[in-house]
Amino acid sequence: MSDTPLSLLNRIFGYPAFRGEQAAIVDHVAGGGDALVLMPTGGGKSLCYQIPALLREGCAVVVSPLIALMQDQVAALKELGIAAAFLNSSLDAAAAMEVERDFATGRLKLLYVAPERLLTPRFQNLLEQARVALFAIDEAHCVSQWGHDFRPEYLGLSALHERFPGVPRIALTATADAATRAEILDRLDLHAARVFVSSFDRPNIRYRIAEKTDPRRQLLDFLREHAGEAGIVYCSTRKKVEETAAALVQAGFNALPYHGGMDNATRSRHQERFLREDGVVMVATIAFGMGIDKPDVRFVAHLDLPRSVEGYYQETGRAGRDGEPAEAWMAWGLQDVVTQRRFIDESEAGDAHKRVGHAKLDALVGLAEAASCRRVALLAYFGEPSQPCGNCDVCLEPPVLWDGTEAAQKALSAVYRTGQRFGAGHVIDVLLGKATDKVEKFGHAGLSVFGIGANLDDKRWRAVLRQLVVRGLLEVDHTAYGALKLTQAARPVLKGEETVMLRALEVRPARRKSRLAPSSGAGVHDDEDPLFLSLRAWRRETANEKGVPAYVILHDAALREIAARRPATLEALAEIPGLGTKKLEAYGEDVLAVVAEG
Repeated sequence: MSDTPLSLLNRIFGYPAFRGEQAAIVDHVAGGGDALVLMPTGGGKSLCYQIPALLREGCAVVVSPLIALMQDQVAALKELGIAAAFLNSSLDAAAAMEVERDFATGRLKLLYVAPERLLTPRFQNLLEQARVALFAIDEAHCVSQWGHDFRPEYLGLSALHERFPGVPRIALTATADAATRAEILDRLDLHAARVFVSSFDRPNIRYRIAEKTDPRRQLLDFLREHAGEAGIVYCSTRKKVEETAAALVQAGFNALPYHGGMDNATRSRHQERFLREDGVVMVATIAFGMGIDKPDVRFVAHLDLPRSVEGYYQETGRAGRDGEPAEAWMAWGLQDVVTQRRFIDESEAGDAHKRVGHAKLDALVGLAEAASCRRVALLAYFGEPSQPCGNCDVCLEPPVLWDGTEAAQKALSAVYRTGQRFGAGHVIDVLLGKATDKVEKFGHAGLSVFGIGANLDDKRWRAVLRQLVVRGLLEVDHTAYGALKLTQAARPVLKGEETVMLRALEVRPARRKSRLAPSSGAGVHDDEDPLFLSLRAWRRETANEKGVPAYVILHDAALREIAARRPATLEALAEIPGLGTKKLEAYGEDVLAVVAEG
């Protein structure tokens, strides 16, 4: 009897059923149809082309932008007994030629290549010799100039349709708003493709966004809640990456820096340690992360504001790929907004791109300032309605709001009376009645607004000014050293015609670490469980022997399920999700031995 999609899912991948749109996507692509698939990180995008590749004649060519992703995917497929390979710069000439021969002679079912290599005349000729089952274009948002991670080398991929019109194509991404989706379809010539949009919701991720008060201390408080767990800390600059990583090491964390200014050998070594070791905290710029397939990242922290909701969603989505509880934490402040807006304004992009950039930043700031459920706001950006989640900081600890109309009037008046020529620091000094050198130089101690804000301290005035900028009552003039200026929207507030409700500045104490119920239903979340720890030790040793990341052997979720069920036979072990036939043959007896000893 010939294989069906479900039988392959059961036998090879060890899963009892498809999730969401997976079955429909597999049927469509296996039948020769083109598709654009939007599915959240951890939602099972890879199966959407891997199973059609096994069902169709020939070899699937997977376009992937990162060497690390290709290597991990191929290692995982080989563990499942699937003939897979990659072609990239990590191979020497002899190894590359062997892969090319295997491809041309039909020995492979999946071949991973970078877009630059795929478009070379040599590889195009190789494609003519081989039988291609399908083309899968991963991280498809890279083709969009409106997206957050545009890569010009992706633009040439439309040539696939022109040269191989009979080969189905599937483009996949975890994040794309309506404009980005339209551009993906246009630039890849996928006009006739069926579009599959899964829910963008990642219910296992808890979203937390904090106002910057003491960012380094706030980060340390957060990381202590995740001691011993793997995670990523994003910083906006290389210098900040280095300084933060050093501070975390000094505080006792197993932290490593990663950024584009490091030499390739060091950067690769750090990435390998993150992928293969337990409990590593990677401190990085956004140069790190896309395509990282590590499933047990328990947190993603941002020390600076990203550029867009898409970027934030993509980066936070690297946590909890295994479906187990994870957290996304971010600290932000007015200076983040000023810096990002300056970056947009000073870029060489055209006016249209700058307008889009400002709109995307405004949407992200709106998410950060949200006084209602974060998840509702996040999903609304992608056009998905939802209900309050009960699993974000706003739902769990609703923010305190106060009538800030009078404070807003005082701040706006101070900006106006000082000539709309000064930044937040000087305006606050005037409000507080501080006799600084600058105040004396410009004669601002004689203004009617001097000292009228003594009822609030410096931090609270900064919070007020930041929220006024976010609401569009004030704007920052980057051409005048960050001077604050009134907008037309400030007029009704100054006239008392409009009420301004503001979020109170809250410095919350560090919370004790708490976890959600595990999504698998296994009921095991205590990493001190002796059997779970024994299984991880066995997995680490096995992975080291084979030279692959630990999660390629078995995911944490599978180990937790084994620890909870304590199977005594291969038949019982086969019921654990994620253990297909090949893995049962390779590791079944070893796992049962660990369980028996535990």
